[in-house]
Amino acid sequence: MGNKKNKRKRLVLFFAACLLLSGLAYLVFQVALGTDVGKKMLAWTGKEDIGIKRGLDIAGGLYVLLEAKETGDEKVDADVIERTMAVIRNRVDELGVAEPVIAPQGRNRIRIELPDIDDPEKAREIIGSTARLSFVDPNGEEVITGANLRRVQMMRDPEEPDPFISLELDKEGTKRFAEATGEFYGQKIFIVLDEQIISDPVVNAVITDGQARITGHEEPAELALLLRSGSLPVELVELESQLVGPTLGRRTMDVSVYAAAVGLAIVVLYMISFYRFAGFISGVALLFYLTLVLGALTLLPTTLTLPGIAGLILSIGMAVDANVLIFERIKEELKNGRTVHRAIENGFQQAFRTILDSNVTTIIATVVLFALASGPVRGFAVTLFIGIVCSMLTAVTLTRALMRLAFRAGLVRSSRFVGVKAA
Repeated sequence: MGNKKNKRKRLVLFFAACLLLSGLAYLVFQVALGTDVGKKMLAWTGKEDIGIKRGLDIAGGLYVLLEAKETGDEKVDADVIERTMAVIRNRVDELGVAEPVIAPQGRNRIRIELPDIDDPEKAREIIGSTARLSFVDPNGEEVITGANLRRVQMMRDPEEPDPFISLELDKEGTKRFAEATGEFYGQKIFIVLDEQIISDPVVNAVITDGQARITGHEEPAELALLLRSGSLPVELVELESQLVGPTLGRRTMDVSVYAAAVGLAIVVLYMISFYRFAGFISGVALLFYLTLVLGALTLLPTTLTLPGIAGLILSIGMAVDANVLIFERIKEELKNGRTVHRAIENGFQQAFRTILDSNVTTIIATVVLFALASGPVRGFAVTLFIGIVCSMLTAVTLTRALMRLAFRAGLVRSSRFVGVKAA
């Protein structure tokens, strides 16, 4: 009597676990896609921007291609491109763009992708201001450049209503600025960027300590951003700039999601028809696998692109492959006369090494691909890596736990549970 009662409890626990995993998958799916249902579910957090971060090819945004030109003695090489990209990245970070792409293209070009940006025109204006920054005296002579700025920060004084910009200069800049402020006291020193005057503060003190203030500017935050970006080592010419609409990308993503859902459903039906009850368990494990992958893509600082979706779909196939290896091992054990319980345990133990070897080699390939590739190919490598790690966890742990629970609940009594006909 007690044994039947325990089996009934385990039976209830098994189906409760399946329902809980299904509900969790639905919740994560809605949150990951950023649907209205997902937003309502997380309304208590106060966050409106939820879901997986989408790349330029899905969400749309701004695309800019810049070419570096040599100026003076500065030659365009890999080091110059890296320094230039660092300056541009500082400007883009100030815009608050999620997961921007700033990457070299060829020997002297820089590709910039800003997905899902609110104000693309402002971003283009900020990025386009890429010439040398300089402070010019009334005679047109350059006093200091952006390279002499050590720190730029917008600050507020409790005794003054308007914010001001605080400047800290390096040793050379301090010396030259002290001479200029002493000579041109009461006159204007012009701040020039891209051959345009962006500010013309009046010198009202002789500054000898390298600590200066700029007050009275209408947009101090934007001026501080331009000053903080510093001086670019080369001149940048905009070769191409375009706004990418999200319509095609979203349609393609919808089709990809639909294709993945249909493919997953077909795979689960095949597993059930071929492996019977074990196929149903693998379907539950695959559902939880998708939950882990979508949750990881939502929480981690990753950006989903169309190649990334391809990597996700590929990893689904690899997750199914792990279950197939396990079930085939169990079938071999049953055909060799093992009991159901011993066949399950031996099947997982024997399949583990094969699953580990195949997945580790693929993980190594994704790491190499991520290190050597750039752009959308990296997105493919990231999603494939996440998918493989999650598939290993679900195949080795969750599938095994569910099968053990099903056996103890009395749902698995013979070899038929994996599609093996009784002799």
